[in-house]
Amino acid sequence: MKNSVIKYGLYGLFTAMICFLFVLWFGQELSYSSQEVLGYLTMIASLSFVYFGIRHYRDQVNNGRVSFWKAVGIGVLISAFVGLGIGIVDYIYTTSINPDFASEYLERSIETMEATLSGDELELKKAELTRQMEDYGGSGFMAILMFVTVLIIGFVIALISGLILQRKI
Repeated sequence: MKNSVIKYGLYGLFTAMICFLFVLWFGQELSYSSQEVLGYLTMIASLSFVYFGIRHYRDQVNNGRVSFWKAVGIGVLISAFVGLGIGIVDYIYTTSINPDFASEYLERSIETMEATLSGDELELKKAELTRQMEDYGGSGFMAILMFVTVLIIGFVIALISGLILQRKI
């Protein structure tokens, strides 16, 4: 199990790092909603190694058998590698490549709000978003948030993969 997790976890980690850096670096001119969609597509593409890692373990290591919970465990561990890769890239991006990301995000979000909201609702939403960015806008927190997000998505993919790939002979 250990070798399958490490092998497919590293595949996912490097895929995540390369794709996420590509999206962050070359997608800077895109809207934040487009960047978000590309970010989630990167996560899902990188987490596809969960399925392949479980299948490899079942077919090549464990004589064609894997229980549901063993498959989920393998999938979650592979997901942790992917989350680590995305978290590292997010931290590097927000500290070195674009250290003004949080303020730029806040500014663009407020511009979007101003185009769609008005009056007291606008002021309330602006204050709420500004407070959230001050409370949670640090690079370390954002990297941890990305790791947890990937882990949650990876858990769901591991559950689905476990259901598909479980085989008790």
